[in-house]
Amino acid sequence: MFNPKLYNTPYHTTDLYKFKFLVTGGAGFIGSNIVEYLIKYNAGHVRVLDNLSNGYFENIKDFMGLPNFEFILGDIRNLETCKKAVEGMDFVSHQAALGSVPRSIADPITSNDVNVKGFLNMLTVVKDAPNIKQMVYAASSSTYGDSPTLPKVEGNEGNPLSPYAVTKLVNELYADVYSKVYGLHAIGLRYFNVFGPKQNPNNPYAAVIPIFCKAFIEGKQPTINGDGLTSRDFTFVENAVQANIKAMLIGVEESLEVRELGGLNTSNQQTSKPTNVINPNPLQKHEVFNMACGDQVTLNEMIDILNQLSGQQIKPIYGPERKGDVKHSKASIDKISNFLNYEPLFRFQKGLEIVFEWYNEQFSY
Repeated sequence: MFNPKLYNTPYHTTDLYKFKFLVTGGAGFIGSNIVEYLIKYNAGHVRVLDNLSNGYFENIKDFMGLPNFEFILGDIRNLETCKKAVEGMDFVSHQAALGSVPRSIADPITSNDVNVKGFLNMLTVVKDAPNIKQMVYAASSSTYGDSPTLPKVEGNEGNPLSPYAVTKLVNELYADVYSKVYGLHAIGLRYFNVFGPKQNPNNPYAAVIPIFCKAFIEGKQPTINGDGLTSRDFTFVENAVQANIKAMLIGVEESLEVRELGGLNTSNQQTSKPTNVINPNPLQKHEVFNMACGDQVTLNEMIDILNQLSGQQIKPIYGPERKGDVKHSKASIDKISNFLNYEPLFRFQKGLEIVFEWYNEQFSY
């Protein structure tokens, strides 16, 4: 049920049994890893909303039948489904989306429908749900667009280069407006090329790492779009889970610690904040954080590591550059580190070793 190499470090301090969590897109890659963490640490209730168009039942089948797990087959484009999904929940991790730059170029209408309409539906029902303590959503590094500046720093964005990037930028704009107008202070995590177990290499819009891992396991030459010098801030999925957990619980863990140290203040006077709370910066508005490692790895360097892991000497095939892609990407993680006490415990090579072994187990039969 649980990957023994993952989630052995708790990223929370309070008892998750007290709370109920909704993970939209919870059968998808990142969503199902968040679910695995929550189940492993005995969350009171974990509800998944997924239409299985981009997620896979295989990712959550081990949790079916558990008393604290619930699966809703539904679509975030349906407002009534979203209303049902948030009922009784304390936290929302909104991971449901149609990813992939090439997919959005091939079908921008559907990408907009899911990523914008679906997101707006979720914002609206969370706004109206009385029990929701925090909403965290999947943002994207693609919002930096054509900005050449490295590292990428929040507040220094360029122009979007793909329909997908436009949809994720619109998400941030809506979240900011809902914060200012309705007081819903959501947190967006700008994912930088997340990879790890449960990421499907057979999806027609699969990411580069699962495709490359599968090629090496099968002894085939992978195809690189471009000269191989394209670089990314590849981020192992446990780092993404850490960020989601800390972002969801930011206000609750702080308030719980305040209670433990000084008790609830029932007067009109404000209680002075203790100096050792988890988050010294209270969330007062919509916030967006880079979720990455702050590193840079080229595709050629990835090929070298995969040759080492597989004990082979496979040379890639070089093809044309892909439309809508940026050449280089590297994140500043200063803001998320300072605000959420985030620390990427899994660097690229360690994460690649884990996921390559996982794919080996999946395809060695």
